[in-house]
Amino acid sequence: MPTVLESQDVVANVFKVKFHLEKPLRMDAKDMSSEEFFAFCQLNDDLRIERAADGQMIIMAPTGSETGNRNSEINAEIVFWNRIHKLGVTFDSSTGFTLPNGAERAPDTAWIRKERWDALGIQEKKKFAPIAPDFVLELRSENQSLSELREKMDEYMDCGCRLGWLIDPQNRRTYVYNENGEIQTVSFEEKLSGGEVMPGLEVVWGEVI
Repeated sequence: MPTVLESQDVVANVFKVKFHLEKPLRMDAKDMSSEEFFAFCQLNDDLRIERAADGQMIIMAPTGSETGNRNSEINAEIVFWNRIHKLGVTFDSSTGFTLPNGAERAPDTAWIRKERWDALGIQEKKKFAPIAPDFVLELRSENQSLSELREKMDEYMDCGCRLGWLIDPQNRRTYVYNENGEIQTVSFEEKLSGGEVMPGLEVVWGEVI
C-alpha cells in the first residue's frame, strides 16, 4: 500500500523500498515531481537515492563499515578546515542538491561558499537546494564503477562546481577536477590542496585513511 505523505500544500504518493543488492537499483522516475521525489527520499532515509538528469532514479544501499569510516574521516578534514577559515558551509553524504541540469545528486562531501548559501531562500534550504556546490567529493567504495563515478564528476563540473575530488582507495589515488577542465591524478602520498577555491586546505590521504 502506498503511504500518503503531506508536505505543505503538496500530497505525494510515495512508497517504502526494501532490497538487498550489491549494485544500485535503477528505475524510471521522470514522471515523479520534485516534491514527490523529496518525499520518497525522506520515507526511505536509510537508503542513498539520486535522480539523474534523464529522470533515472538510482537507489543505493548504505555503505559498508570500512567505506563509512573513510568517509567520516574525510568529511572531518573538510569540517575542521571550514571551522578555522569560516568561508562556507559543509555537507555530508545525506545531503541532496538539485543541479542546474535537473539532476538531484548527493555527493559524499560538499562545500558551498557562505555568500552563495546565504543567498538561497529558507524553503530552498529545507529541501534539495537548487545549487551546484563549489566543491564536491566522491569516495569510491569497493563495488562502485570508477567510470560511472567519473561521469558523475564530469556532471558536477559541467553544472558549475569549481573543484572536485574523486577518491579511489583501491588504487590509492585522487582525481582532481578543476574548473578550467583540467583533471590531475594525485597519489595518496602526495599533498592535496584546495587551491583558490578552498584556500588553506591541505591534506595527505595516506595519513588519514
